Amino acid sequence: MEYEGNGGVYVPGHQNREPLPGKAVSVNNAEWIRPCKFTEFARYVGANFNVNNMLRADCFKIRMDRNEGLSFFEFSYMLLQSYDFFVMHRDFGLMAQMGGNDQWSNIIGGVDLTRKIMGDEVFGLTVSLLTTSEGKKMGKTAKGALWLDETRVPVYEFFQYWRNVADADVNKCLRMLTFLPMDEVNRLSALEGSAINEAKEILAYEVTKLVHGEEKAKKALEDSRAVFGGGDVANMPTETRDKAEFENGKGLAQLMVELKLATGTSDAMRTIDGGGVKVNGQTVTDKKRIVTLDDFIGGKCVIQKGKKKFFAVEVK
Repeated sequence: MEYEGNGGVYVPGHQNREPLPGKAVSVNNAEWIRPCKFTEFARYVGANFNVNNMLRADCFKIRMDRNEGLSFFEFSYMLLQSYDFFVMHRDFGLMAQMGGNDQWSNIIGGVDLTRKIMGDEVFGLTVSLLTTSEGKKMGKTAKGALWLDETRVPVYEFFQYWRNVADADVNKCLRMLTFLPMDEVNRLSALEGSAINEAKEILAYEVTKLVHGEEKAKKALEDSRAVFGGGDVANMPTETRDKAEFENGKGLAQLMVELKLATGTSDAMRTIDGGGVKVNGQTVTDKKRIVTLDDFIGGKCVIQKGKKKFFAVEVK
């Protein structure tokens, strides 16, 4: 395996375009990983890694301490990522790799590999991951990732995600995701009991404003206050239905299933029976509750499941 020049690993044309000043280049690491033969890779790359040092890395040490086991593929990942860094430095002049702080060991592996093979100095930069107080990565919802694109995650749902973070996570989110003065961050983080909701509301507004703009953030804030106060809303997951569907009434449980607020009618009825469903801010306990046109205030009916899930149904 050569390391002088391209050596057949990188062939012009595999990148999305020629490098331009100030522009990014997209490449696929399969172009240099797939041609590798195991014995050559082990001799050329693996010989530069000490197993004892690798096992001291947090990414491996934590797994071993917990007796969770470690597959050979997982153990080899550090070598693969380090080789990526080396190749991109060699063929593209890459000087630094950035990543979350959970990638520190892999990035340093690439720094060391490049120095040992080429004698060149390259650099690594990591940033803190946004994790919950339990150490889990934030940004996941019941539906999947918390997308910034409002066609994937509506603005209202995005707002509500931050509005409902755990009390213990408020300080970290305010510090890392907003530009509020630290005095204000500390004041808000010190709030307790129901008063912490003020901090969560400000957090949700500030993050939503950064991502979606001030106008949409204000709208999401107004709608959130309206929902929690039992009023009308205008910017949350919404579905428009024919008015005739509700002229003779429609079962709330069935409607929840259709809106994907429940997995089935039994699930919906259990939630209703347990007091976990509200219609226009009013708790419903009747499993046979019927939704009629009288429930559509201003042509809209808001159904809430638990504390975080809301859905507006409009009729025309």
